Amino acid sequence: MDGIRAGDPDPGLFGPRSVTWQLHSDPMMWVAGVRALYFQALHPRVVRGVTQNSDFGREAWGRLMRTASFVGTTTYGTTDAAEKAGARVRKIHRMMSAVDPDTGERYGVDEPGLLLWVHCAEIDSYLHILRRSGCPITDAHADRYIREHLVSARLVGLDPDAVPSNQAELRAYFEQVRPELAVGAEAREVDDFLLRPPTHPLLVPAREVVWRRVGQLAYASLPPYAHELYGRAAAEPATVTRQLRATGTLLRCVPARLRWQLPPKHILRAMSRLGPGSRPAPYKLGR
Repeated sequence: MDGIRAGDPDPGLFGPRSVTWQLHSDPMMWVAGVRALYFQALHPRVVRGVTQNSDFGREAWGRLMRTASFVGTTTYGTTDAAEKAGARVRKIHRMMSAVDPDTGERYGVDEPGLLLWVHCAEIDSYLHILRRSGCPITDAHADRYIREHLVSARLVGLDPDAVPSNQAELRAYFEQVRPELAVGAEAREVDDFLLRPPTHPLLVPAREVVWRRVGQLAYASLPPYAHELYGRAAAEPATVTRQLRATGTLLRCVPARLRWQLPPKHILRAMSRLGPGSRPAPYKLGR
């Protein structure tokens, strides 16, 4: 979103002055991503499109990694890389369809209404988890973040004019779509995976210690109506907030340079392209 002068390095679609650039470097994005998956699975037509086009139990890890890579590329990559990533996603979605078992209707997974639910569930989850875990996000920052992601909406094939552009519009959207939400067999499959994802026997202890906390926090942070639909209780909101803040504080103690070494190193490559002043950090939001 920063202006580009001739000869300047390409800041990408968002750039270092955006709220998105600062927030997406936070380690709590992993918890937010799991919350988004829980949230998205509440829409029967959306989750059906996922499970009918993949072996979800075997491919869920790959799906999570591909989503993380897409977010990293579109946030920190060049404009060309981000546009190409969006084009790939749109092409894949055009080739996929699902069948409603109750009516026999076949529909495309790239229906605007379905893409909109996926987009809004993601944006809400990223913003909700980061804010609730201690990032210094004001209402103005939150509105700007949502508005910035009209770009993301365009990348996946949505008309930006039909997408919520602030917190009030996002809340109104969720109220409107809420009657369509339900938990069926497909959502149960997602829930089962997120509770106990398959892993190598040697990694089961780590799954129980690390993943269980991530999954529980992600689930507990959903709105109360989501807990009612899934049929599983969650801790009191104040307790969840304390846990999110404690987890965020702990993860943010890990040096950023160490965290960013994980492939594909989107942030380090962006800093190399744009210089050390482009280093993202939530505290820069107030500048």
